[in-house]
Amino acid sequence: MSQQQTVTSTDSLGTSANQTLNEFLTFRLGEEEYGIDILKVQEIRGYDAITQIANSPDFIKGVVNLRGIIVPIIDMRIKFRLGTAEYDQFTVVIILNVSGRIMGIVVDGVSDVINLDSDQMRAAPEFGTAIDTEYIRGLGTVDDRMLILLDIEKLMGSREMGLLDTTLN
Repeated sequence: MSQQQTVTSTDSLGTSANQTLNEFLTFRLGEEEYGIDILKVQEIRGYDAITQIANSPDFIKGVVNLRGIIVPIIDMRIKFRLGTAEYDQFTVVIILNVSGRIMGIVVDGVSDVINLDSDQMRAAPEFGTAIDTEYIRGLGTVDDRMLILLDIEKLMGSREMGLLDTTLN
C-alpha cells in the first residue's frame, strides 16, 4: 500500500470533500515514466560498481555492499525488455525495502515525488494474455503526463524474480 493521507477541502458552498492522496517516487526508463510507492524507497544512489554473480539472470546486475548489507541490484530496463541499458551520469539505483528485504533497482533517472488523488489514478488496462499487467497497479495522470504505477512488492516477489520469500506471507 502506498502512503495515503486524507485531505479535507472546503468548496465555495462550505461543503467538505475527502480525497485520499497516494505518494509516489517517479522515475524514467527509456521514454516512459513509472511510479512506485514512496514508502518502499529507502534511498537513492548514483550508479556505482556492482559485483556480478555467476549464473544469475540478465536483469540481476549483481550485488553491492551497502553499509555491511549485501544488496541485489536489478536493472529494470533489462527486466522490462526495453533495450540495451546505457549507464550515464543520470543513471541511479533506487534502494528499496520490500517486505523487510533490501534491494536496488537501476533506472535511467529519478523525476520527483508526486501526490496522486483517487481522481488521477486509473486501473491497469486489460490486455488478455498478450501482456502481463500483474505488476501494474494502475495508471496515473499528472497534467499531460501518464505514469505507469508499479506494484513493486508483487514484482519483486514474483516467481521469476525470486527475491522475496513468499512463504512468509
